[in-house]
Amino acid sequence: MQSPLQAPTAATDPKSVKVNLTAGTGVDIEWADRHVSHYSFVFLRDACPCAMCEEERSKAGRGRGEPPKLAPGALPMFKPAAKPVSAESIGKYAIRFKWNDDHDLGIYSWKLLREVCPCEECKAANSVTK
Repeated sequence: MQSPLQAPTAATDPKSVKVNLTAGTGVDIEWADRHVSHYSFVFLRDACPCAMCEEERSKAGRGRGEPPKLAPGALPMFKPAAKPVSAESIGKYAIRFKWNDDHDLGIYSWKLLREVCPCEECKAANSVTK
């Protein structure tokens, strides 16, 4: 089966994007190929594509969207849940968030968001292709 990401652009072109800032529930995207994705804000913050976050994830051995692991024996500290204070479109190809921790370097392209879709169908397809 051919990956939907190899199709011309139907898989990576959003038909509609809903950023639920006020409700704090995340981002809902309906793609041109009719696939629907939901991303929690916590997942998106942990999937930040900026160079700084990519390096930190790489050093820690985490994948995109995986939360940081606590060091053995460390007590979890209270940290407010990740939530954007604003969102802006970047041309026709991406979205950028300014997060409540003042981070705003990541530009989330539609292609990246489709690649990291956290739905069960996409997780299963990605585990087969790896």
